[in-house]
Amino acid sequence: MEKLISLAHGDGGELSHRLIRDIFVEAFDDKMAALFDAAAITMSSRQVAVTTDSFVIKPLFFPGGSIGKLAVAGTVNDLAVSGSRPAFLTCGFVIEEGFPIGKLKRIVEDMAAEAKKTGVQIIAGDTKVVERGSADGVYINTTGIGVYETGIGCSLNFEEGDAIIVTGSIGDHGIAVFSSREELGISSPIYSDCASLNRMLWDVLEQTKGIRIMRDPTRGGLATTLVEIAEDFHVTMKIKELEIPVKREVHGVCDLLGFDPLYLANEGKAIIICSDNDKQMVLDILRTYPEGKQAAIIGSIIGKDKGQLLLETPLGSTRGLSRLTGSMFPRIC
Repeated sequence: MEKLISLAHGDGGELSHRLIRDIFVEAFDDKMAALFDAAAITMSSRQVAVTTDSFVIKPLFFPGGSIGKLAVAGTVNDLAVSGSRPAFLTCGFVIEEGFPIGKLKRIVEDMAAEAKKTGVQIIAGDTKVVERGSADGVYINTTGIGVYETGIGCSLNFEEGDAIIVTGSIGDHGIAVFSSREELGISSPIYSDCASLNRMLWDVLEQTKGIRIMRDPTRGGLATTLVEIAEDFHVTMKIKELEIPVKREVHGVCDLLGFDPLYLANEGKAIIICSDNDKQMVLDILRTYPEGKQAAIIGSIIGKDKGQLLLETPLGSTRGLSRLTGSMFPRIC
């Protein structure tokens, strides 16, 4: 019989101890963290970045990833696009009574594998168990800490002619999760782009000096993220629809169901705005990584006044883009 989470797993007693010892400590390989209520870490006096995120995705397992992999990659990418080097993560689990322990183990192992791949250490955590029906299986909250290096980072000094680069095809995550959730039965499965980008983005920062800003276009997609940058920094951007990489399968689902790939969630892509002089070097660096093989220049900054995003259509006309209104897909990350 499959073992299930019970309310006793959350009461701080023997079952709680076994759960932490056998699932979390075993996977994260940090026995010292289990001895205290706080983790002791050694850091330099340099400036640090701190981010926090919560993950409530449905389904918990999807083509290309799971809530565990997503929790690490999503947090690592938030640190990476800020210009810091990700170093430490904490994680909190809210687990529903009756959740299979075998599935929990898979989720935690996915977290451990992604953390190892990125070089990030999971140093502290917490578990809470709630009554059956009070949560949808598992929710995860993470906090990430990164370190800034002197002389490496984003300048935020935008200029006309700066290039807008996306590191790969957009919309993969949104369509992968939606098609898995709704059981669309697509003959060619679409895989989430869920991946940690810290090593690739750090190489870009180390080897170039003209990076203005980096962002990861998750909820709200490419268009919403670019609108936010345009408005925050009072720049006018133009992107070209024909230059934006979108996989054929993603295009097909969007055409069938009326979705716009510009607003679909991504979990393994970054937007990089850099000087015109550095754009080819940035592309060359990105394309040495599997996650950056499809990197493309999709537009440029054309003004420094109005704070708007324009889209050049295949017919040559231009229209303004706004933020995503409403919710295209809930529970996407």
